[in-house]
Amino acid sequence: MSATDIPVPTTPDVPEPHPQIPPIPPDTTKISRRAKKNATTENIEELGTTEVPTAKTNIHVMTIIGQIEGHMVLPPQNKATKYEHIMPQLIAIEQNPEIEGLLLLLNTVGGDVEAGLAIAEMVASMSKPTVSIVLGGGHSIGVPIAVSASHSFIVESASMTIHPIRLTGLVIGAQSSFDYLEKMQDRVNKFVATHSRVSESKWKELLYKTGELSRDIGTSVVGGDAVSNGLINEVGGVSQALAKLDQLIRAKKETKGLKQ
Repeated sequence: MSATDIPVPTTPDVPEPHPQIPPIPPDTTKISRRAKKNATTENIEELGTTEVPTAKTNIHVMTIIGQIEGHMVLPPQNKATKYEHIMPQLIAIEQNPEIEGLLLLLNTVGGDVEAGLAIAEMVASMSKPTVSIVLGGGHSIGVPIAVSASHSFIVESASMTIHPIRLTGLVIGAQSSFDYLEKMQDRVNKFVATHSRVSESKWKELLYKTGELSRDIGTSVVGGDAVSNGLINEVGGVSQALAKLDQLIRAKKETKGLKQ
């Protein structure tokens, strides 16, 4: 057999690969329009407006509304402010260098005494300027929160109901129960007298006044009456509160500059 007779293996025909077609990039314009449309729809459903105004600001606004929820969870139909939500926010505000002031908006019916006092003590111990506005109502334990700020305002139509501490549910009719209530009331009395212009004797007079509330003990003060009694610093609304907070922030910066 000659060399030319050796069979040469043939390679099978391999089809040529099709050229890679690059994927068509998504139309970002359509996606952004769709996202904007969805956001607008959500705003209309949730807030009743097409767009929520946002602004870069050095002031943090915190709302305390409804009933202040403490250790006991309130029913779902109650509008409530949870103190475990508020307290971490206050720490974050204190630590954030971009936030220079805190504006508290209050419309509360009161609530858990210890939770309200905890919030009030945290606000009072902050190094940054704080301003509060009582809108609608600042009742019961809302009073210590209102007076805990560096400066407090109340609108002309807002009211503040002052009454002794009350308990709901089962109460054991023993002397120790009444002693506990008295000590808790003293804590509230001292805080309010320390952080406002009202004297402790005047506060107790408002606290134990008879013939004005449905439960026949306590007082309801409206607008200017809260100022004349020494509880609140001024009658005013949003513009006055923001102007005062800006003034306190500038004063703090000037004081800091002098110390340096």
